Amino acid sequence: MVTAIVVAAGKSTRMGAGSDKAFMALAGKPVVAWSLLAMERAASIGRIVLVVRKDQLVAAKALAGMFGISKLQQIVQGGVKRQESVKAGLAVCDVDTTHVVVHDGARPLVTPDLVDAVVKESLKSGAVTVGHPVTDTVKRVEKKEIVETVDRSKLYQVQTPQVFPVSTLRRAYDKLGRKDCTDDCMVVEELGEKVRIYETNEPNLKITTVADLQIAAALLK
Repeated sequence: MVTAIVVAAGKSTRMGAGSDKAFMALAGKPVVAWSLLAMERAASIGRIVLVVRKDQLVAAKALAGMFGISKLQQIVQGGVKRQESVKAGLAVCDVDTTHVVVHDGARPLVTPDLVDAVVKESLKSGAVTVGHPVTDTVKRVEKKEIVETVDRSKLYQVQTPQVFPVSTLRRAYDKLGRKDCTDDCMVVEELGEKVRIYETNEPNLKITTVADLQIAAALLK
């Protein structure tokens, strides 16, 4: 069984005080609804766990009913940090879960086909993340001055969904300690495990600002 953990418990600080980007309107639906619908329609996903802020637990339940998210198993409260939210989702995965898909609820452009493709790769290869090669010139900067130009030929921008054998991700979090990690690949890397890249050029924007909402809305038309 593959369980999707959709993480939507962030502070949304760049959206303004008191806002929650996961529940902002985007092309007629809340932002997080797009990710939930992609997981619902992905053939590889058996169950969904949604992680939200404490003040959105009731709203999340209503949203799931409104959009017919039948695979939704549980809605749980997230933590202050992203990794705390993922751990909260992991804690409620059923015992028959073999793999977990971790996806940012703020990436509404994800498609069922992409989810299924990354899961298929994970079933063969272990830990896998979506990513694409860096195309811009990359500079290392200190005190707003360029120190060097970085060789971009081996650099990738990594996104979600990210897929892991559930035993690997749980073991990685158990050994992580207090170190802050920006994604779950980094958590698994700290364990010494390898993570493969599933390369794609599909638009996979993460909503962080109002401008991102406008771009995403245009792409969803």
